[in-house]
Amino acid sequence: MFRLKSLLLILAIGSGAMAAERPNIVFLFSDDQTIGAMGCYGNKEIITPNLDQLARDGVRFLNHYNTTSICMASRACVMTGLYEYRHGCNFGHGDLERRIFEASYTARLRKAGYFTGFVGKIGFEIQDEDFDVFDQEFDVFAGGPSQTSYNTAKNKRYARYAEQYPHASRACGAWGQDFIKTAKASGKPFCMSVSFKAPHMPFTPDPIDLKLYESVKIFKRPANFGVDNAAHLSPQSQTGRQAKIYRDWVNNYDETVRKYYALITGVDAAVGMIREGLEREGVAENTVIIFTSDNGYNSGSHGFGGKVLPYEEGSKSPLIIYDPRQPETQAGLVSEAVTANVDMAATIFALSGVAAPEELDGKDLLPLLSNPSARVRDALPLFNFWGPASCQSMAIVTPEWKYIHWYSEDKGMKTTDELFHLAKDRIEMKNVAGNPENADVLAKMQKAYDVELAAISSSFVPNHNYDAFGKVFGRSLLWDAKKDLVKAYSGRVQKDSSGKKPKKDK
Repeated sequence: MFRLKSLLLILAIGSGAMAAERPNIVFLFSDDQTIGAMGCYGNKEIITPNLDQLARDGVRFLNHYNTTSICMASRACVMTGLYEYRHGCNFGHGDLERRIFEASYTARLRKAGYFTGFVGKIGFEIQDEDFDVFDQEFDVFAGGPSQTSYNTAKNKRYARYAEQYPHASRACGAWGQDFIKTAKASGKPFCMSVSFKAPHMPFTPDPIDLKLYESVKIFKRPANFGVDNAAHLSPQSQTGRQAKIYRDWVNNYDETVRKYYALITGVDAAVGMIREGLEREGVAENTVIIFTSDNGYNSGSHGFGGKVLPYEEGSKSPLIIYDPRQPETQAGLVSEAVTANVDMAATIFALSGVAAPEELDGKDLLPLLSNPSARVRDALPLFNFWGPASCQSMAIVTPEWKYIHWYSEDKGMKTTDELFHLAKDRIEMKNVAGNPENADVLAKMQKAYDVELAAISSSFVPNHNYDAFGKVFGRSLLWDAKKDLVKAYSGRVQKDSSGKKPKKDK
């Protein structure tokens, strides 16, 4: 009798009956959403009831950073679990190599039996392959090239929703509802990635959402708002586009933030649609939901627009993880652990039970769901390998401190170290690198920086223009020895690794 039961169990496993034990995974991804742009993070002006409920149901993270804070690179970081210099995908550096995409969470989960779907802005391409190749990489693919469009009708793979949902955010929600039905019918566990364009520029919200903010005439400014609050920052930080364009965030804040918030409210509505779809299909209790964004947004803080910089507003995004299988006592918890975009792939692998590739840079965040006071790392590197060389940098962040090294001495600038005591100065208004009482902390942060620098030198992906950074970012090499390296690197990125004119972020 025992042998018969064992045989039946083996047959059941072989037929896929055990697939139901694996959770479904929904990954929700906004674009350019800073951590403070959500009600559950203390913003009393923005309207995000569905995301706020998700935070009450799950675990909310307070220190979630994008290791490269720009969409193309960050999206590749999320999908692969690798730092940018290891996956090689960014503006001026090239597309994602096929071999690296094959190790992504979407590719590996599909091979392991998950039913996979993607809608919205994928943000990168596979090197030397047409964009349409993605149609073969998912069971259902409704992604679009480049930035995609807020006009649903212009996104060919989900344009059929345009009549009912002319704005792309709710259209993605409707697509998500239909995907859930299809995935359930497949009999497989599913992994659905919904990648919103919102709230990326141009700020074009759904009129339904914009109307909700029409009565508000003046919005609250960030505590470090305006160019006067950048006087203490490095001159290098002032040389990029975040200080030179996007001036609406300083000159016309109220109208700009009104549209920005309305776009996020549209994302929130789509999240509500997706959660309704999960409940309607009876799969909500076995579906883990992750919500985050590809980078933060400066939104006028220190007078900056855009993202890219390693300061808090531009590099941090919201992160919520809701696992309905967790005890109800875990609902609504908050974690101050330092987490990262590269952790998304590692966490999804852990949830699915699918083996992760070796040597991921990301960490599995599941232990934090039951013990949010724990840490998964002591320090995290932040990179900018893009844009003007003078604005490129590497930083180290811990729960208490942030260290930034600005190497460029171009046009009379001097090498600059910045040290911010985040536990006391979250808005980074005091650079305490020169204070003698912080000498030990500075030395510790510089040591962590040097460890990450050595990792760049030893493990950068070849043929993607990262070979100079192990020296250029170095703290000991003098500017006279770096100038030629910077010049040579800057010349090479006039063409990316495919030999084509590099893509530009918009």
